[in-house]
Amino acid sequence: MENYLIVLFDNKVKKKIIKKYITYNKAKNFFDKCINKSKDVIFKKIFKNGLETKYELGLVELSGKQLLPVYLTDEMGRNIKVKLENENMTLVEISEYNIEEEIFDHQLKKKVTCHELIKKYLKLNKVKLLSNLNNKLIIQNEDEISLFSTKNENESLRLLDCLSLYFFKIKRGDCLFVKTISSAQKKYLINLLSEKGFEKKMLYRKYTTFPLLP
Repeated sequence: MENYLIVLFDNKVKKKIIKKYITYNKAKNFFDKCINKSKDVIFKKIFKNGLETKYELGLVELSGKQLLPVYLTDEMGRNIKVKLENENMTLVEISEYNIEEEIFDHQLKKKVTCHELIKKYLKLNKVKLLSNLNNKLIIQNEDEISLFSTKNENESLRLLDCLSLYFFKIKRGDCLFVKTISSAQKKYLINLLSEKGFEKKMLYRKYTTFPLLP
């Protein structure tokens, strides 16, 4: 019989059970490996269905009885109760857990992770220029242009920042990161991309997801 669960929490609410273990040591080892691996995520998911979310990984014991509810403090200093299935679950440990956000690759017509984007489009060779346009990320490698979509405008800026920070961290200087701010910059990029065959209507779009209505 399993005594320990590795549980994924979404905004303090149990989302799913990732793995079950009989012994604490095996559960703890797996928990630590998951947390350490999540630190390698470059562009973590912070939105789901258009709303902000925060993921955490918990180590839960089934054999004990939790006498008092577990509360965690959020970024604003508020105490948030962690929701467990029943009173026979004890939360042994919980930690922030980064999940890869996926980016829509307009060349492949599918979603990719940041690591996949880097491997395919940001190889260590010529100097490349990365910029943002509305909710898009643009990679210019001489005459070759690649386009990607994120969930909204802020996400495209965050992706640009995350990639810039990652390249600084690994000491790669073959990419230039430029934030598109002015209307003249946007107009230039839209004309450039439309000449490459990208639809103007899509280029003007600023969102791919919207907040759920109450």
